Amino acid sequence: MGRAEVAGWCAGLLSGTIQYGDPGYPPLTWLGGAHAASLLKRQAFGSRNQDYWPRVWGARGLLHFWSPDAGRAVIAGLSDPAWRVREMSAKIVRAQEVADAETELAKLGADPVPRVRAAALLGLGRVGESEHAEVVARSRHDRSPLVRRAAERALEELAGRLDLRLPE
Repeated sequence: MGRAEVAGWCAGLLSGTIQYGDPGYPPLTWLGGAHAASLLKRQAFGSRNQDYWPRVWGARGLLHFWSPDAGRAVIAGLSDPAWRVREMSAKIVRAQEVADAETELAKLGADPVPRVRAAALLGLGRVGESEHAEVVARSRHDRSPLVRRAAERALEELAGRLDLRLPE
């Protein structure tokens, strides 16, 4: 498989349009390694609390095998019910500078999971616009130290990239 095919496979796993056991694609262990092998052995993907892992691994693959065609799947992943998928999708937005993800990232500033909030803020630092600075600035007072550090980094990046005066 070439890079574009791997990116398409990963985007399909993330969006759910490709199932993890589809014989037309490599085994899921290519992306999920030993953890995937363990879950496959136990057939744990059928349980509600484990069914998100193929989406997480698909998203993680997009960190390394990117195609702009995957952007829609990544933006949709920002509103996934599983927090690990939302977090990884926000990380992809930052790493791949996914266009048009700002609105969804801003919503994640209020996510119940600190790791998701932090990843979303860092994503806004990379792709956000001046109107997102206030969302990021409010997060400097978050109860989570992880989120507060991410907010500071995101504000510095926003300010430097857009030549902004930082909100107090």
